[in-house]
Amino acid sequence: MRLHQTSKTQNIGRIILGLILLIAGIGHLSWARVEFLAQVPDWVPVDKDLVVILSGIVEISMGLSLVFWTSQRIKIGWIAALFFVLVFPGNISQLITHTAAFGLNTDLLRGIRLLFQPVLVIWALWSTGAWTAWRKK
Repeated sequence: MRLHQTSKTQNIGRIILGLILLIAGIGHLSWARVEFLAQVPDWVPVDKDLVVILSGIVEISMGLSLVFWTSQRIKIGWIAALFFVLVFPGNISQLITHTAAFGLNTDLLRGIRLLFQPVLVIWALWSTGAWTAWRKK
C-alpha cells in the first residue's frame, strides 16, 4: 500500500498523541494505577488490575508506534481510533456510576470528558493520514 503524505502539522499531532499515549500507558503501570482502576466498570468480566495493566501496555505500544513506526502509521491510526472507541464504555460507566478519578469529581466534568472522546478518534485518524488514505481508496 502506498503511504500517503502527511503535513508537518499532522506529523506534530501524531507525535504529540503518541507521547500522550506513552505517558498515559506508563501511568497505568505506576503513579496513576488507582485512578485507572476506578475507571474499569464493574461489569467487565476480567480482573480490574489486569485490565489496567493490559491497557497500559497497549497504550505504551501505540504511543511508541505512533512516534517511531511511521511506515505503519495508517494502520496504527486505525488501531488507536479503535482503542479510543473501545474504552469509551468505561468513560460512560464513570459518568453513570458517579466515580471520581483524575479530578473528574462532578457529573458535569465527566460529561465534558465524554465529548472529547470523539476528538481523540478524529485526532488519531487525521494525524496519521488514515482518514485521507481511506477516502482516497
